Amino acid sequence: MKRIWPFRHVGLKVLSLVLALLLWMAVAGEETVERSLRVPLELQQFPAGLELQGDVPATADVRVRGTSGALGRVSAGDIVAVLDLRGARPGRRLFHLTPEQVRAPFGVEVVQVSPPTIAMVFEPSASRQVPVVPSLDGKPAPGYVVKNVITDPANVEVVGAQTAVSRATEAITEPVSISGARDTVREEVTVGLLDPALRLRNGRSATVTVQIAPGPIERILRGRPVHLRGLSDGLSAQASPTAVDVTVRGSREALSAIEDVQAYVDVSGLGAGDYGLTVRADASPDLGVTRIEPSTVQVRVSRAK
Repeated sequence: MKRIWPFRHVGLKVLSLVLALLLWMAVAGEETVERSLRVPLELQQFPAGLELQGDVPATADVRVRGTSGALGRVSAGDIVAVLDLRGARPGRRLFHLTPEQVRAPFGVEVVQVSPPTIAMVFEPSASRQVPVVPSLDGKPAPGYVVKNVITDPANVEVVGAQTAVSRATEAITEPVSISGARDTVREEVTVGLLDPALRLRNGRSATVTVQIAPGPIERILRGRPVHLRGLSDGLSAQASPTAVDVTVRGSREALSAIEDVQAYVDVSGLGAGDYGLTVRADASPDLGVTRIEPSTVQVRVSRAK
């Protein structure tokens, strides 16, 4: 049988005893203190098919107790308040938050939690398809216009509480710049929602194609004679001025093949006298009259001699 020597390595044994005694004295000498902390609130066991309405506290205030050394070693995330939502149902619900629902490291005691009760409103989940409405920034180059805008996908599915989904009308995109564009612009952009109560099920980006084409341009037709229409028999009339400038707008093709644009005033039913009349102009269906200068003329109607 091996003989045990109690005094073997006596120096190491004494050193270990002294260190243990010093450690005990250091721990025993620390004061017990209390401290208030703001900790994250974690929601667990969220029931499927329900959505939270309104704002929910993201943190809770807790009062903790322990030695100054133990509390000094506590870092962010070491203490977490946990709320179990397993029994939640549609409607307004109250949940108690107790010290037992706060996770804390060894040596730290949770003595109080605030708020002790948290109110939450639950609604059934819903979803629907809404169109993606692209946002355009700027204008094409002079003489060019936006001919068409295509978004792929054209629709996305939004998810959220029933009331929020029912009022959803569209999803929007990041702005697509078309400043100075003379040709088609195609860009992949992020799709989002303005209502924070809604979210996209999938498809968080879309390709927006903006077709740019030469737009209607203006042309000034100067010195167009003013015709008198509807003059009664036995009367004569004279306009002053006798000619006006007519500005028309249309495509390049329409303006290149422009036909005569006739300026006129309507004197139907007027007897002898002086009148200030508005000048109008006839143009082909492919052209639009945008301006006539001057817009009115003086017309003197007299009896024919």
